[in-house]
Amino acid sequence: MQSMTIGRVAQAAAVGVETVRFYEREGLIPEPPRRSSGYRQYPPSTVARLLFIKRAKGLGFTLKEIRQLLGLRIEQGQACGQVRAATQAKLVEVETKIADLQRLAAVLAELVAACGDQRPTSDCPVLYALEGEPNETA
Repeated sequence: MQSMTIGRVAQAAAVGVETVRFYEREGLIPEPPRRSSGYRQYPPSTVARLLFIKRAKGLGFTLKEIRQLLGLRIEQGQACGQVRAATQAKLVEVETKIADLQRLAAVLAELVAACGDQRPTSDCPVLYALEGEPNETA
């Protein structure tokens, strides 16, 4: 197994060198041994771990949640149910955000529909809504 420099690890995982250092500081990837020159010697497994972190972040998991998932992955004898529960909780969180965004989109659509291009800004329903005042002339 050939060790890798931080630059090669970062390139292989398509992340920045500072990202590798950050995840190392956060304990998401183990601190690698150093050569006599002081350079870090990362094992190839670091790339797989960085890709795991990237995929988990892409699914909306926080670094704290990713740390827990990594812990479950490493510990022997752990049940997949814990991972399922964490994923179910993330799904509920995402569905809640989607519902909130759909409500926001509906309100914005109403405001866009109420706002005529030729109205003066002194009679703009969007500005009235943002100010929290009822539009007297609408």
